[in-house]
Amino acid sequence: MEYYRIYNSIKEKILILCGGAMKYYEEDTVYFISYAKLPSEIPAAALHKVVGVGVIINNKTGRIIDVSCTLLTQEAKDFVKSVLVGHNVHEEDIDDIIQVIKHRYHGYAQKAICVAIRGSIERYNTWELEQTKK
Repeated sequence: MEYYRIYNSIKEKILILCGGAMKYYEEDTVYFISYAKLPSEIPAAALHKVVGVGVIINNKTGRIIDVSCTLLTQEAKDFVKSVLVGHNVHEEDIDDIIQVIKHRYHGYAQKAICVAIRGSIERYNTWELEQTKK
């Protein structure tokens, strides 16, 4: 009986383990997450007081390769991910990346998402600077 198979694709490897899929990220990727307070009038605030936005960044290229966020609907999570994946934090200014969210995402959590994205990228930039000092 075969318990796992590894498939290769351009962006990621998918490990099929006991019938479930798990993403596998290359060694040159790092994960950072930041949180921001949600407005109290939105439904997600009843479940979560904050929104978290996590980014997986290829630290060699600076490209955002995956995103997670704790928004309530799957459509909102997928949309934020589709807007952010592909941006390059080595080549693009944080404000330019946030401006794309402000232009495209018009939910009540927009400000909180922007604050969390800024925090995640700033944490990455701090970490990267520390790595160059080693």
